[in-house]
Amino acid sequence: MSETFFNVQEIEDLFTPQDGTYTFARWGRPIAPVVFGVDDTTLGYLKDAIAQTVAVTGGTLAETDPELGANFMWFFCTEWSEIAMVTDLEKLVPNLSDVVVNLDKKDVNEHRMFIFDNTGAIKMCLLFLRMKGAVADLTVQTLAVGETLQSLLVWSKDAFSSQSPIAVIKENGICIVKPNFASLVRAAYDPILPSYATDASHALRLLPRADKLYREMMQ
Repeated sequence: MSETFFNVQEIEDLFTPQDGTYTFARWGRPIAPVVFGVDDTTLGYLKDAIAQTVAVTGGTLAETDPELGANFMWFFCTEWSEIAMVTDLEKLVPNLSDVVVNLDKKDVNEHRMFIFDNTGAIKMCLLFLRMKGAVADLTVQTLAVGETLQSLLVWSKDAFSSQSPIAVIKENGICIVKPNFASLVRAAYDPILPSYATDASHALRLLPRADKLYREMMQ
């Protein structure tokens, strides 16, 4: 990565999966989260961190979604088999049993599913977290910031394979979105830009907006 900010190719790569097709999408509505599988104390910390991270977009959380009730759904479990027992979840994930079997087979600890509206914008995100391994070792705030950031846009699968978009401040242990990613996300939510794009020229429109925000942030 560039020392100062992303170049246009780096931005393209963040939204280009292995099939080589540039694919960008952001939320097209306010985010209304709901969390299952944690106690009330943890829930409070989670929602605070989710709200702080969503603020990177320039928006705020909504209490409810008028169509869906909640549209950013977090499911915590200790074993993937627990997900299959969530009431009515199969209405959102028709192949739920297959999803659970595949997650168990792959032995992964997180899974994210996006649902899109008819314009291509994100209208719902389902986030499944199995509290094992590295995921279980994270603080609640770090987990919430990282997972929320990854849910604000449709990133490529390998977007964070060589770098993390978040950082922990050593002095106080607080987790933040790194300035370069915060600037990019904020620029991505510029109302002038589309909520969905499949042409790599979109990255050319993102670059000057994000770079300007980054420079202002770093002054």
